[in-house]
Amino acid sequence: MPGARDSLLDAAYTALGRRPWSAVRMVDVAAAAGVSRQTLYNEFGSKDGLARALVRREADAYLAGVERALTGPADPGTGARERLTAAAEWTASAARDSVLVRALLTGSWSERLPSPTLSAVPSSAMVPAQRRADGPLPSPGEFVILVRDRAVTALSGAGAARSEAAEMSRTCELAVRLALSCVAAPPGEGGISELVNSVLRSSDTSVWN
Repeated sequence: MPGARDSLLDAAYTALGRRPWSAVRMVDVAAAAGVSRQTLYNEFGSKDGLARALVRREADAYLAGVERALTGPADPGTGARERLTAAAEWTASAARDSVLVRALLTGSWSERLPSPTLSAVPSSAMVPAQRRADGPLPSPGEFVILVRDRAVTALSGAGAARSEAAEMSRTCELAVRLALSCVAAPPGEGGISELVNSVLRSSDTSVWN
């Protein structure tokens, strides 16, 4: 059973799918979540606070999906190639499915969306989750680096030698950037998997073999 904060964030996200953020009213979000307006303000402080929390949750969900893809299924035989491809496919699908993830990864914030500053804002929140939401949000370039570094860390244990770290880092970053390009221009036959594998085939890093 979700708590009040999650219910409010769910209600806010649903409202955003129906109308521009500027037309989303706090009283309606509270009513949809089945809580009082005071509870909403206690959790988020303001509509701007709610927006930052909503964007932060989407960012966290995206990065959690990256971790799942890179960790791979329970099968220990799943190789580095499959894991990096899965992370790239998740990046593309998450950006297609969530307008907020797409905005975070591309930097394109339409007038329909909240557009919180990426830098931290002064916070007097008593709720720890809101203090975190009031902190800095990653820029598109920082997301690329975050995912690249997580990929290198996760996949180095799959057989990569230290001497291959620089090449692996370059290849992982290319895979992430390819995934983002597929959001704007969906690939044809073979999809993102074929694009990523073409990058891996050209890499000098033996872990992809």
